[in-house]
Amino acid sequence: MVEIPGGDRGVELRIHGVSGASAETIVDHPIVVRVAGDGHAGFYRVREGLGSAGGATAGVVVEAYRWGTLTAGVAVRTASMLVLLPFMLSNLAVWMRSTPVDRCGLLGGLCRLLAGSLTVAFTLALVGVTMNLTGWQCVPYAECREGRPYLSWLVALPIGPRLAVLALVPLLALRVFWAVGKRSAAAFEGFGSAPPRGRFLESTGSLAAPGVWHDEQMTSWLRQIHVGLGAGTVGVSLVVAVSHGRWGAVAVGLLGLTAGLVVLCAVLLTVTVPAGRAGPLRRAVWILVAVATVSSLGYAVSRREVPVPAGQMPGYEGAVAGLVAAQGLMLVLIAAVTLVRRRARPAGSRALLRGLGTPLVAAMSVTVASAYTATLVFRTADQLDRGRIPDPIRNNPPALGPLEPPVGYWWAALAGLAALLVVSAAIAVTLPVARRRRRAYARRVVEHDYPDAPAEATPRLDAVRSTIARSFVTDELGPTFVAFFVISSVGLATVALDLIGIGPTQLVARLGRRHDTLAVLTAYVTDVGIWAISLLVIGLLILGYRAYRSPETRRLVGVLWDLGTFWPRTVHPFAPPCYAARAVPELARRVSALAAQGPVVISGHSHGSVLAAATVLQLPPEALPHVALLTHGSPLHRIYARLYPAYLGEEALRDVGDRIGWRWRNLWRDTDPIGGPIFADPGLRAHLPPAAEAVDVRLRDPRSVVVEAPDTVPPPVERHWHYHNEPEYREAVRELVDDIRAGAPG
Repeated sequence: MVEIPGGDRGVELRIHGVSGASAETIVDHPIVVRVAGDGHAGFYRVREGLGSAGGATAGVVVEAYRWGTLTAGVAVRTASMLVLLPFMLSNLAVWMRSTPVDRCGLLGGLCRLLAGSLTVAFTLALVGVTMNLTGWQCVPYAECREGRPYLSWLVALPIGPRLAVLALVPLLALRVFWAVGKRSAAAFEGFGSAPPRGRFLESTGSLAAPGVWHDEQMTSWLRQIHVGLGAGTVGVSLVVAVSHGRWGAVAVGLLGLTAGLVVLCAVLLTVTVPAGRAGPLRRAVWILVAVATVSSLGYAVSRREVPVPAGQMPGYEGAVAGLVAAQGLMLVLIAAVTLVRRRARPAGSRALLRGLGTPLVAAMSVTVASAYTATLVFRTADQLDRGRIPDPIRNNPPALGPLEPPVGYWWAALAGLAALLVVSAAIAVTLPVARRRRRAYARRVVEHDYPDAPAEATPRLDAVRSTIARSFVTDELGPTFVAFFVISSVGLATVALDLIGIGPTQLVARLGRRHDTLAVLTAYVTDVGIWAISLLVIGLLILGYRAYRSPETRRLVGVLWDLGTFWPRTVHPFAPPCYAARAVPELARRVSALAAQGPVVISGHSHGSVLAAATVLQLPPEALPHVALLTHGSPLHRIYARLYPAYLGEEALRDVGDRIGWRWRNLWRDTDPIGGPIFADPGLRAHLPPAAEAVDVRLRDPRSVVVEAPDTVPPPVERHWHYHNEPEYREAVRELVDDIRAGAPG
């Protein structure tokens, strides 16, 4: 291990961006040694006596923090992100609020309640596949179980024991989700300070708050509640099904027990809980889950003489419709609360959709979950009925039996097709309209940077203009999100039809009366919607498989993983673990130790700049006078300030600058599709000290459009990469180290 430098020697601590990078790449040297950390996330330097790092400044030691293995470095984690995508989106929604103030915890409670409904939705889908389609609809028909020995043995069981056996599948799935949620490897835990004593389910108002990155206790608490929701859902479904038409005192009592478990868990998601009472409450919920599960299974086993009418399992279609109605109501309430809270956002804030990111991403989480669950149910029904998609207008042959999913899934398929068409149309309209504006901006940039370019450089100039224009495509997708939000809101109108059990084809048949052709056409359109969402989900699964087998695909998916798992799991415990819960406290600890020995320049590239800013907000006061910040290719303002205005918006960025005395440089290029200036907004700069004027440093890219001696080709267009090789980078490091030594602001 290499010792921390003594005296007044400076350290440049480099933090890489998304998708990971090797330690050798970060320090730009083939031989490195780990000086702190471990194989999951560690600090590296060039081995002593073997030269200096690439792009190093004289008198400054380069150290690299490699954290990529926490996320995209493991194939299984990368593939599992696709399965946990709805949970990850629901967790992101609450962090996209426009203001950190959440009076009475209303918005946080609604987001947690909506996240709980996703767990119920997945549980109901598994209940539909196992108990409804398989146990209730398929097994009683000889044509359905013919040639399927894995189903034939179930016909020997009476309906009660049969459903009890099949109920073990969703219960086992809950156990698997529990294990996935709990297995946030030891590499993620124990690096932050102990959480402050207080109340669970209270949202923090700042990333500078103590314990903000310590989410293990919160996640453990939520995990217990979500398991209770899932187990209660299975119990209610089982009791209602086997009590069909015969409600005795035992059945009513068990229904009250299982339904009470669901209600209790829902209430616990919406209230704040004193930390001292969390333990006893967790144990009480555990006991209630065990009693309700064992009692409902035992009752089902004892129910052997239960009539099995054709159609849906009793209570199942109503449960699916009720869940859709509840989700629609919660989305409306989240949108309403967000609109009210939006008035308190800072003036001039450029938040996504003017602060409506929370309801938008919440709607996305519900939409993706609906696509997953509908695909699972429809593909199972299609498999069981030998390839015929069931439909109320085009029924299966009577001998095979009416294998059909609930009405709610039909509406989900139709809404999925509509959302796909509307979003595709919005993209097709938005991008061409914005192309002219992007090209005009690119033309002005090129004219400013290369006013005396010779005629033979015309092809090169065209290529640079095209690169600049393409780099701003991500800034033009706002109308696409608006279209998605609108179509999701319109989809709530189907809630009433769900509740009365009318599907798309049935509705058209009733409205058209004798026009059966229109009803059949609607059925085919709905089938197209089923296949559309099925192909999307299957495509995601294929992507997950390729991520497991292909390093290139794993790197691409890893980028989405890195962006989606930055935030603590304060809403859904089955979301992928938060790697920043280790990275930020570990960086703060290392920077504090280095700052006690001399100047430290934290250099963050791309998403690494977000980790760097979060680290500054967690540094102790005694370390701040010895720290400076260098960001390059940074999405702090271009992406994060817009997506997360309450936590990384303009106020948080000003706080970062104030803490380090504005010893901050941000390098950016017009050709960079991710990074950009941080304090370029005139409305924002009007409230900043004069030292903030020097933060943003624009680099011309490429350096020239002609061949420079002694080279043989023109300089490359670097776009988002290789900032540390620029002379401006080394100059910025030198200036920041000098400013720290002089004790002066940047």
